[in-house]
Amino acid sequence: MADSHLDGVPAMRKTTASSSSSLNIAFLLSMVATNLLSLYHLSTRASTAPPLLLPAAHQAQAQDEQLLRQLTAIRATVSQLNHLRSSTPPPPPPPPELLLYSRLAPLASACSAHPDLLHRFMSYTPFSPCPDDALSLAEPLLLRGCHPLPRRRCFSSSSISSSHNLNNLPTDPFSPLPDSAVRWPPGAKCTSFSCLPPSLGFDLARTEAARFLRAEGPLDLTVPQLLRLASLSRAGPIRLGLDVGGGTGTLAARLKRAANATVLTTTMDLGAPYSEAAAARGVVPLHAPLQQRFPVGDATMDLVRAGHAVNRWIPEAALEFLWYDADRLLRPRGLLWVDHFWCRRPDLAAVYQPMLRRLGYKTLKWAVADKTTPTPTAPPGAKHDHVYLTALLQKP
Repeated sequence: MADSHLDGVPAMRKTTASSSSSLNIAFLLSMVATNLLSLYHLSTRASTAPPLLLPAAHQAQAQDEQLLRQLTAIRATVSQLNHLRSSTPPPPPPPPELLLYSRLAPLASACSAHPDLLHRFMSYTPFSPCPDDALSLAEPLLLRGCHPLPRRRCFSSSSISSSHNLNNLPTDPFSPLPDSAVRWPPGAKCTSFSCLPPSLGFDLARTEAARFLRAEGPLDLTVPQLLRLASLSRAGPIRLGLDVGGGTGTLAARLKRAANATVLTTTMDLGAPYSEAAAARGVVPLHAPLQQRFPVGDATMDLVRAGHAVNRWIPEAALEFLWYDADRLLRPRGLLWVDHFWCRRPDLAAVYQPMLRRLGYKTLKWAVADKTTPTPTAPPGAKHDHVYLTALLQKP
């Protein structure tokens, strides 16, 4: 009953607006008709009435003035009628989704919000090598949503040593990379792979070679388990995929070997050359921040994985945009893999679980476990309530 009543309100308003518009047009038409009849009566009376005692010149002038007034009134009435017929209703107010997106720093406002960084980034010499300022300018602008970067007329820097050693790159993506395979930015703390911590994904022969092959707990999902669940759920073969925040591309390399699949990996070069390392391994890196719309066509991906980079630090609205963009990419029965999503336990039940459930996906795996490593801001010995979530969901 309440829904039918609410549904009738816009119809009543539309009927009222239409009736009011019809009355206005009828009123204007009556004014036009009245003025035309008055003009006709005036001309008839002037031709039949006896001459007045006024002089002929004054009589003609009075008739001319009255005729001009009548014509002016008719012209104004017709103009108003044409205006009502041609005028369009005022534009509707902007939808809430547009206002929400504008608060998440779209491209134009994101770049204009950081004029100093943008000015420094655009202060280069055209038709010459681009400055090597990826760590100091390019990455900070990308992280603030200023993307794509506007630098267009300079030549991107490349490693001379790597161009001479392309034939020396290993064919096995799990073999160690030579240090000359990537550019090491000036001022970087590390200028070799051995200097980087193994947890960052550059220890290819040991740490990365074991990833997605062995499950050490309920949160882990191996590639063989993934392929088996895809078969049991009739998802079809995994041929194309997107690994969001995939680091050096280990999942892409593993699925290439196990299923001959092509997986794109989104990366950011935060403190280490992730993009170049992934490319040196033979996988495709997409240098893109998380707030960007993924540059992939609709309904083309068999798998979208959100890695550890996707966690509670992302604003809720931006995270929901990410899930719906993943839905845009996935074909019917495609798989969304949320891998080790980190958040507070109360927020999981109140925010993130309902956010994922709104997608309407089928649950193939849902595992929650305590995060054993304390947060950096927690005092020593403090009990924390952070958890990990791993979920495998299937698009209808």
